Amino acid sequence: MPDTETTPTFDNADVATTFDGYPHPSQDKLLDLRRLIFDTAAETAGVGHIEETLKWGQPSYLTPQTRSGSTIRIDAIKDDPQRFAMYFHCQTDLAATFRRLYPNSFAFEGNRAIHFCASDALPEDELKHCIALALTYHSRKKA
Repeated sequence: MPDTETTPTFDNADVATTFDGYPHPSQDKLLDLRRLIFDTAAETAGVGHIEETLKWGQPSYLTPQTRSGSTIRIDAIKDDPQRFAMYFHCQTDLAATFRRLYPNSFAFEGNRAIHFCASDALPEDELKHCIALALTYHSRKKA
């Protein structure tokens, strides 16, 4: 169960409603991913404020002030309440980078997603590194 003391409150009612609608096997883990995104953003220099919105009906995380990162989306996998995913823009090299760095830590979907099972522990250190790379994608490309 997510730690409610460190989990950010919802500023967007539509996003909150989306999370409320997730199946319980994966809902808590999706809330954990959400917390990791906000925590990682706060710990990563140059990221700035995270905007949480819906894109394609999925909770999405953007860096509007700094434009440092590529959008991260998270969602339950339709037709399988035990599975959920973190999505990245398919025209970036993010998934390939994550696959190279962590070939045995994640299940990948092509060049756009990492899939998870609700019964498995999240590899938080590896995930935070991947999230930081996504949230700084554009600023690293400019450097």
